[in-house]
Amino acid sequence: MTTTLLLARHGQTVWHAENRYAGVSDIALTDTGRAQGEALGRWAAAHPVDAIVTSPLSRAVTTAEPACRALGLTPRREPDLRECDFGVLEGRTLAEFAAEDPAAADAYRADPVAHPFPGAEDPLAAAGRGTAALRRIAAAHPGERVLVVAHNTLFRLVLCSLLSIPLGTYRRVFPRLVNAAISELRIDGRTTSLLSLNVPCEP
Repeated sequence: MTTTLLLARHGQTVWHAENRYAGVSDIALTDTGRAQGEALGRWAAAHPVDAIVTSPLSRAVTTAEPACRALGLTPRREPDLRECDFGVLEGRTLAEFAAEDPAAADAYRADPVAHPFPGAEDPLAAAGRGTAALRRIAAAHPGERVLVVAHNTLFRLVLCSLLSIPLGTYRRVFPRLVNAAISELRIDGRTTSLLSLNVPCEP
């Protein structure tokens, strides 16, 4: 039976405003990020959603709270939906890293899966855990619509995995997921379809 997953990246954080990698660091939302969460809540109130699942990181949990309130749902936190650990890039920008190690930065830009940042989580492992998490969610909610609030890089890796797109191209194929926008996936057994990407919650 088909399950619809409504993927939403969390709202803007104080680091994302400066294009810093947050990864597994637990960084708070900005006022803009909280407003994006409220917009997601209004969207959820106007659309049928049967369950809400979030990353355990506070920026995802906080983004989902307005939707939970609007629908009277208790969110489930899924540890395997946490963002990738970016190693030495946590809290830093790619430009800062490139100034220190231009060769490593160029290798990352060319293929971020084959050449992750020093100390970072293996992107293949991150894609595997995230993909398994979404498949578990789909299996637990047959025929339902589930709002899943998590993270930019993890979602892009998982989209590539589910859609049979080479993982090393994720930064080119999916340049970014917009904060609190909706991307709609349908999972039916081992078949996955992407129906929409980065649809704003509000005009």
